[in-house]
Amino acid sequence: MKKNRLGSSELMVSEIGLGCMSLGTDERKAVALVHEALDRGVNLLDTADLYDSGLNEEFVGKAIQGRRDHIVLATKAGNRRIPGQEGWVWDASKEHIKSAVKASLIRLNTDYIDLYQLHGGMIEDPIDETIEAFEELKQEGLIRQYGISSIRPNVIREYVTRSSIISVMNPYSIVDRRAEEEVLPLLQDHGISMVARGPLASGILAGDRKLTKGYLNYDLEDLRHLREQLQRLVTSERSLSQLAIRYSLSNPTVAAVIPGASSREQLIQNIDAANIPMLVEEEIQKIRRLSKPNQYELHR
Repeated sequence: MKKNRLGSSELMVSEIGLGCMSLGTDERKAVALVHEALDRGVNLLDTADLYDSGLNEEFVGKAIQGRRDHIVLATKAGNRRIPGQEGWVWDASKEHIKSAVKASLIRLNTDYIDLYQLHGGMIEDPIDETIEAFEELKQEGLIRQYGISSIRPNVIREYVTRSSIISVMNPYSIVDRRAEEEVLPLLQDHGISMVARGPLASGILAGDRKLTKGYLNYDLEDLRHLREQLQRLVTSERSLSQLAIRYSLSNPTVAAVIPGASSREQLIQNIDAANIPMLVEEEIQKIRRLSKPNQYELHR
């Protein structure tokens, strides 16, 4: 598995990671999927304290025992649950982040996190205080590096210019090209990597999923037509999902993609995209002509 550097840091991540949110709540199955991914060359595991109320972190923590030194472990914080209440509230305060990391370390059964990410972000947040929390966690050795997972260009700009983040997690796929407008060029200019989530757009680009509704600025017929056109680029050597993963990896600022998987078959299909050559420029441009550019609704 090819490995890429995250920003200018020492962290080298497999170009195809594992988005652990889809692992489910069956511990045996979840642990087996993580082991399969690791055995096939994946070293980037991404989870969050929010997923399944922390259960996802617990499963990942059990799966990595005995393999910790070979893994780039990523998790997130910023969503705080209130005991006795449904749902959660956004909390980017220094107090919460420094408390949340300790809870995540316990669930993950490790003494450090490789990549700790702010799980969202608002322009109204106490950004200097938030950055200070992450910097202190680095100094304390509880995290190695930090980043942000956000779809808001205005928030991303603040962290790019004011902090030492090494990565931004952002949705990026053939049907979600919003990052191409501003975020990817911004990150490239500052030597920061993107970790692309949703390369298969919730299964739309998996090829075997029945389409029942639109997606972003695509209506249902648009999606059906696009998938029909993309199928013409599928060969015996690459499936539609593998084509989609390679598209997300075609931008040099993207260090890794993190498709999710809820079955061994899905996992292997995704990881096997690592064995397929990168798309050539002619193919990339053809895909862009077939698909639509998108725009963020949350610029301000």
